[in-house]
Amino acid sequence: MENNKQLLWPQGILVALFALSVSLSVGLMMLVKPNTSDAQIRQSLNANTIPVPAAKIGTQRRIEGLKEIMLTSWQQQAQVKGFSYALSPHFQGATIKSAQLSQGQKVIALTFDDGPWPESTAQVLDILKQNNIKGTFFVVGQNIKNYPDLLKRVAAEGHVIGNHTWHHRYHFMNAQVAAYEVANTTDLIYKVAGVKTNLFRPPGGIMTNGVANYARNSKYAIIMWSSDSIDYSQPRVPNLINNVFRSAKPGGIVLMHDGGGDRSQTVQALPEIIAKFRNQGYGFVTVPELLEMQDKDQKRIANKK
Repeated sequence: MENNKQLLWPQGILVALFALSVSLSVGLMMLVKPNTSDAQIRQSLNANTIPVPAAKIGTQRRIEGLKEIMLTSWQQQAQVKGFSYALSPHFQGATIKSAQLSQGQKVIALTFDDGPWPESTAQVLDILKQNNIKGTFFVVGQNIKNYPDLLKRVAAEGHVIGNHTWHHRYHFMNAQVAAYEVANTTDLIYKVAGVKTNLFRPPGGIMTNGVANYARNSKYAIIMWSSDSIDYSQPRVPNLINNVFRSAKPGGIVLMHDGGGDRSQTVQALPEIIAKFRNQGYGFVTVPELLEMQDKDQKRIANKK
């Protein structure tokens, strides 16, 4: 951050002291509690604001500007380091099947469920890495417990991680069991990969067995899909590819699986799916990136009105 060289000497000291105070405060929050919310950060920053006499309105404005810059910097660092995924408030608790994008934004999100899983998760990661693509992985708690190093690799290679419950069960669960299924998985994702996820996908897309209600009330974005590979039924590779493209569209979310069984067909089909999307002019984004694009679109349209 550049120093404002035009500040008078007393103002320079004031801003320097403030910057040091806030830097230490924010640094401590990131070390001790990296999943601190934006609201909590703002509250802490406001508490540390140095009282400024009314005559020094210009200095006060500079301090407020510095606070906003530092807050933005913290948010960017948190997102890069994977502490949390930036979601607009209107996505929190919402159910999302695809993004509504303006014309010309031909992007799609590849998502993978039921991992981490021996062999197939690593194979999917290899393919994504070779193609310079970031995916979104909805992981199962008990599989994280069994294969933590695979989840660490998912995070280390820059992919997004979402919650897919602990046991991947379909039957109805009371509030206490549903809370266990979701909260324990989120906690283990954080312990293993350093990610405090706010993305949730209900097993089987079932919205009525308790886990989706818990996730919604806990402000997770509930991420469904607009294009289903149906790879869980282990179709032939050409059929799997056709399933993906049958309803593929800009802003879409593709459902595939890297875990939960034999995923050799998915692994075999994935390079062809990527190539076909690229031939059709698509780019690839993660789910948070997709939602951010929609949010910017809506704000741009609103500003034009």
